[in-house]
Amino acid sequence: MAADWEEIRRLAADFQRAQFADTVQRLSERNCIEIVAKLVEDKRLDVVHTLDGKEYVTPMQISREIRDELYMNGGRINVVDLQKIISVDLVHVESRASEIAKSDRSTQLILGQLIDETYLDRLAEEVNDKLQEAGQLNIAELCKLYDLPGEFLIEELNTRLGRMIQGQIDQYNRGVIFTEGFLSRHKARICGLFSAITRPTQISSLISLFGFQENLLYSVLEELVSKGRLKGSVVGGRQDKAIYVPDIYSKTQSTWVESFLKQNGYLEFEALTRLKIPDPVGYIKKRFKSNKLLFLKSACVGKAIVDQLEASIEEAVNSATWLDLQPSLPSSLSEEDVGILLNEVMRAMNMQSKARLLSTFVVSESFITKCLGLFDDVMHQKAQREVMNNPVFLIMEDDVKQASVLLDTSTSSKKEKRDERRKKASEGSGSVKGGGGGNAREIRIRKTKKKGRKEEDSDEETVHPSQGRNKPEIPFLSLEEIIDVLNKNVCESSEEILQELAEQLIRPLTKTYQEVVRAAFMSSSSSGAGGSRKKNVKDLQEEVSNLYNNIRLFEKGTKQFSDEIQANIVRHALKTVCTDVTNVLLNFVAAEHISSDSTTVITSEVRLKVLAKLSDEVKGPLMKLHNSLNGKSFEDFLSCLETGAEECGLFLKKGDKKRERQALFVHRQALLEQLREAEDPALVLHLTSILLFQNTTHCMLHAPGRCVPHIISFLESKIPEEQYTLLSQYQSLVVKQLIGHGHGQEKSDLQEKSTSVESEDVLESLQKELISLTKAVKDLVLTQRKPSITE
Repeated sequence: MAADWEEIRRLAADFQRAQFADTVQRLSERNCIEIVAKLVEDKRLDVVHTLDGKEYVTPMQISREIRDELYMNGGRINVVDLQKIISVDLVHVESRASEIAKSDRSTQLILGQLIDETYLDRLAEEVNDKLQEAGQLNIAELCKLYDLPGEFLIEELNTRLGRMIQGQIDQYNRGVIFTEGFLSRHKARICGLFSAITRPTQISSLISLFGFQENLLYSVLEELVSKGRLKGSVVGGRQDKAIYVPDIYSKTQSTWVESFLKQNGYLEFEALTRLKIPDPVGYIKKRFKSNKLLFLKSACVGKAIVDQLEASIEEAVNSATWLDLQPSLPSSLSEEDVGILLNEVMRAMNMQSKARLLSTFVVSESFITKCLGLFDDVMHQKAQREVMNNPVFLIMEDDVKQASVLLDTSTSSKKEKRDERRKKASEGSGSVKGGGGGNAREIRIRKTKKKGRKEEDSDEETVHPSQGRNKPEIPFLSLEEIIDVLNKNVCESSEEILQELAEQLIRPLTKTYQEVVRAAFMSSSSSGAGGSRKKNVKDLQEEVSNLYNNIRLFEKGTKQFSDEIQANIVRHALKTVCTDVTNVLLNFVAAEHISSDSTTVITSEVRLKVLAKLSDEVKGPLMKLHNSLNGKSFEDFLSCLETGAEECGLFLKKGDKKRERQALFVHRQALLEQLREAEDPALVLHLTSILLFQNTTHCMLHAPGRCVPHIISFLESKIPEEQYTLLSQYQSLVVKQLIGHGHGQEKSDLQEKSTSVESEDVLESLQKELISLTKAVKDLVLTQRKPSITE
């Protein structure tokens, strides 16, 4: 124990001695700075230099000083100001401020400012004092006053509503805070104001007049209307055009609209607009859902008026007379609305073919036909006088007499087509007052191709060599003369209906008169051919039209092959069927220059001789038609054929679907008949391949024999495999037979003697095989179901 105390005394003496001993080594200031820098670099020491460089500050000290300064400044301080106070680089200040905001829920960093809860509580108290004084506050003004963002301020104030702030935020406009007292006063003013309104009033004008807060007004107004405190409705939503309509006005308005519609049978949209109804059409459709109303441009018409019009139209049709519909129409309707209404009624009744509208008059087609019949005697008498007195039809050269008559027909017909088109265009673009444009009789107008020639639908009239230029139509009667005839024969007719009726009759009467004059002239011709020409023209028209449509169908079938095969088929068609139709047309036009009893085939030289004798006007188109036979295109030939036929007074009508199906059926039946009677294997193969082609493609084909292999190749993917195998086998046998016969004809007598037995055996066996297969090949098409014309 004594030893221990001795040891303690010795150590205390050593410690005292060490304390009073002098320091042997000292560190300089520079060495201290280097040591601290090294420790900071090795991240063993975390300190920050002050801006004056004389002190080191730890991050904890910076945080502590920031909190102290935030407290001293009332809970809000700018980070830039902190940097000046603490005298540390701004980066370190911002870093420590962000960490404080993250670690402390009561502190926030907003727009470079540290703000704590104490400041926000004092701000809420100030806002509450202002709110109680003013009744409402605008958040935007508070943002300017306190230099804080709107969303942040709204969120903080919203959390303190009912606790520190005695008020509420508008649900539809979060930028306004108001008190319950202010809301009650506002609601009372709105309720009193809108209770006194008795007519539709624009809400925006009330807002500017009485200084209401817009969103608050709409909120309160909707609440009062939904609870039934205010009897009315808001139309137009929350917009500048929103209108408040009181129920008393709506009831009066609805009563007036219902009464007007019930008494008059129609409603004008303008009248509803004057009643402050912003969308008249929508209002009527919503209000009268069950009523069958017909909507026009500026009004809607009820079923009573429509029924009355239908009864009047039906009466006019049944009695074969006319009626004025004006008494049944509302007087306030415009001409456009009257036209729409009458056309809709006619369409609904399906009376377009039985009656015609002339302004506000409905005229039955039977009555119009009766009126046309009134002019028959006058027309024939005037036509006879015209033929006697007008020398235009008699001035003809002897060598072109028949062609001239035919060209007269063509010229007149083309003029009539142009006038008809002009009439249709004027009727289509005019108002309903023109009357009956869509119900008038239609004159078929053929559209022609215009390749390689001038437009024929221009305003320039066609000129005949013997007539001079711009020959007008032969006039029948003037409009006034037609009115006089109608006035004498049609009883109880007003001047207006006579005027409208005469305007409708003048064109068909003039057209009919041209035909009567032509018929009278041709019947007065000295030769018998003139009397039968009308019949001949009709027969020619049918024959040429059939050939023309067949060629078009052949062209469609030709396009199934390659260009090289197409060229071969086109050349074959031009030499056969196209040449036939050219000869038919030329034979009729120049009947005088080809002997009627001649059986000579019309060759190219004969055609040129005949063309040389015709007039220049006919010669030009027909010469082009003749030259197109040496071309390589169906299109060029068809274009020339259309031009030549039109110059000769023939109008080629392109066949419709029904006519095409009829042509396909007739062509197939003709081929089948030939196939039944055919015995030659080559002909059987040719006809069978063409019929199979038509059955698979529904296209007609006019091809030469050398194209049969190509047709069979085309059919490979179109017909069953066993049929194609049979057809190919039969084709190879036919080729062998043709080659055998060809070689047999070319051999010399010596060769025939040496190989006669062998050749005869081969040909005989080949012939037997062909005979055995011929029936099977025919049956490929003969045993198929016969397609009907309508298929």
